[in-house]
Amino acid sequence: MVDYISGLNDPQREAVMHGSGPLMIIAGAGSGKTRVLTYRIAHLIETGVDPFRILSLTFTNKAAGEMRSRIEKVVGTEARNIWMGTFHSVFAKILRIEAKAIGYTSNFSIYDTDDSKSLLRSIVKEMGLDDKVYRVNSVFSRISGAKNRLIGPEDYLNNAVILADDEAARMPHIGRIYKQYAVRCFAANAMDFDDLLFNTNVLFRDHLDILNKYQHKFQHVMVDEFQDTNVSQYLITRKLAAVHQNICIVGDDAQSIYAFRGANIENILNFQRDYGKENVKIVKLEQNYRSTKTIVQAANSIISRNKNQLEKHVFTDNEDGTLIDVIKASSDNEEGRLVASSIFEAKMNGSLVNNDFAILYRTNAQSRAFEEALRKVSIKYRIIGGLSFYQRKEIKDLIAYLRFTVNQQDEEAFKRIINLPKRGIGDTTIAKLSVIAAEKQDSIWEIVAEITKHVAGRSAIAIEAFADLIKSFKLLLDQKDAFEVASHIAKASGLLKELYDDKTVEGLARYENVQELLNAIKEFVDNPDNEEKSLSAFLQSVSLLTTADEKEDDGDNDKVTLMTIHAAKGLEFKNVHIVGLEEDLFPSQMMLESRNDLEEERRLFYVAVTRAEKRLTMSYAETRYHYGRLKMCEPSRFLMEMDQQYLKMSKQRSAPSRMDFDRPERDRSESTSTGSMSFVRSLAQKTARSQAPQPLVSHTPSADFAPSSTADLAAGQRVEHAKFGFGTVKAVDVNGTERKATIAFEKAGEKVLLLSFAKLRVV
Repeated sequence: MVDYISGLNDPQREAVMHGSGPLMIIAGAGSGKTRVLTYRIAHLIETGVDPFRILSLTFTNKAAGEMRSRIEKVVGTEARNIWMGTFHSVFAKILRIEAKAIGYTSNFSIYDTDDSKSLLRSIVKEMGLDDKVYRVNSVFSRISGAKNRLIGPEDYLNNAVILADDEAARMPHIGRIYKQYAVRCFAANAMDFDDLLFNTNVLFRDHLDILNKYQHKFQHVMVDEFQDTNVSQYLITRKLAAVHQNICIVGDDAQSIYAFRGANIENILNFQRDYGKENVKIVKLEQNYRSTKTIVQAANSIISRNKNQLEKHVFTDNEDGTLIDVIKASSDNEEGRLVASSIFEAKMNGSLVNNDFAILYRTNAQSRAFEEALRKVSIKYRIIGGLSFYQRKEIKDLIAYLRFTVNQQDEEAFKRIINLPKRGIGDTTIAKLSVIAAEKQDSIWEIVAEITKHVAGRSAIAIEAFADLIKSFKLLLDQKDAFEVASHIAKASGLLKELYDDKTVEGLARYENVQELLNAIKEFVDNPDNEEKSLSAFLQSVSLLTTADEKEDDGDNDKVTLMTIHAAKGLEFKNVHIVGLEEDLFPSQMMLESRNDLEEERRLFYVAVTRAEKRLTMSYAETRYHYGRLKMCEPSRFLMEMDQQYLKMSKQRSAPSRMDFDRPERDRSESTSTGSMSFVRSLAQKTARSQAPQPLVSHTPSADFAPSSTADLAAGQRVEHAKFGFGTVKAVDVNGTERKATIAFEKAGEKVLLLSFAKLRVV
């Protein structure tokens, strides 16, 4: 028998061996929660609980598979009898057993997103509604959101608030579409992904005998990542655990980052209220086994600012580790170059491999600068949770327009754009054009350019309009630079408007991606090193970037990982770069309307920081192209809020040349000199490393507040900080270009601020 108890720390052992009653395991980042949940299930089986009576719910099939495998190593094949899986897979199993009770047969179909959207398109068309107003993504998103809040079609149509929202969005018939969609799904004996949860709630609500059956069946209910549950998932688990009250939840409120998917942080915050404070056993897993002390304490200093959280203090017995590098770049392109340079240097100095590094960003659109920089220095990378920037559909669509404008013989580009946006030109018509071109031994464009000689009818009119559009684009090639031409094509083609009109999360992301492509073209034009500013020259540069030397599925796992922070949750890397730390980017401008939104962004930052094991680097750009215009950027408030005794401003440096990668690297010391490191250590000693959460400081800046120059800042001066309030400078430490000030604030206490981005008013 495997001895799984002796290797646990005291809180882990307490959670594993807890008997009956509600149990809440608050698991800090890197605290071994999967091991605890796994061994708890194994311990229940070892102590006589029938595995058929254990329900374990996870958020990914991978997590469920790994847990089952681990349990099997302890208790043997009995582990295969546990009801374990994702919410959707487990409840689909229940629905197949009980389908008759809600009017379905056990072999009902499960529609994927494409099936659902196809059906919605048909319904919109049959109702005679404008599909440019009732865009399928928006309709699908609204119906999905309603189901996750357990709002059915009839309730939807009777809810004045929801109807008013639809009216304001100029889509007053969403309720009718929803009702018809539900009718059609039912008639087809089909459920979509959201229905698996919605109909399980309906089943348990309307058939108490069936609910009672499963309440008694599942003696123990366990839920992983409880902070990510939505209303529907929460109600199901609460109902199932109502009889035995043996519910064990594992989660971390500090890592609740999926509100946009319907996750409700209140589910974990109110767990004690639901089961009675006196009845709930709380175990806190606070020891971090992943990260250095510096990273853990820096993460604590940022998350302590959230008001809406469960009390805990994460600590580690790991080494202190290095300070957190902060890189200031003049532009987003330079940020990409400096990050690539930093990764190269770290590899050479530390004998590391590409797979030891991750670059985390707030939005997928940010990947471009880092992809280009890594390609230029031959560092392999992979994109996780999203396509390579230039392989995304919306980017390929616009690039195809640009390619066809430059070269009308490019048949693949033609096939991609001829009916994009839709012009009523179907595959049959396109095939007919190919046949005519082959018969006359002409290119398709030569046929299209004089279409009325070859084809008649409605399709000919649409094709002629397309040809006129391309001809107008051609006229600009010799008159305008690449950015002006590309911007005009993006607008005149209708691509930009189609993406702009799609207000879903996915639609906004696609629109941002196209804007990022236009930003790249603007940067190309503004770059003095590029003598040729034409669209043809830009396309040539892009083709060099997008022609990969290796296949993505070549089995080579030694690649730098690029991903959004949302996609990084649950992962860990030796070296992490958090990039784009600027106001309105991270935190996102769309998440600044309420304290709850801002606190979710701060939790997202906390998740990013705690992915790092050994070394963390953060970076921001002073300028960034935004919608084709150069924008001045401010450092993120998160940089200001983090306890700055853990930060080190890195020196400006240039990216290495290609030649640097073709010869052995000379031994070099840490990027900071010995003197600089001793300075940092002495500074750290001066500023006591308090691990206690810092109190929130509320300060309203003076009416005449404006940042002063800190070039001559000296001890004894009175200053005002926008967030920390008034204080007195105790010391200014200078090491090369790195300057830090120790300031005793009246309300916030003593702080050490990096003067390169601290905004102070000298009083």
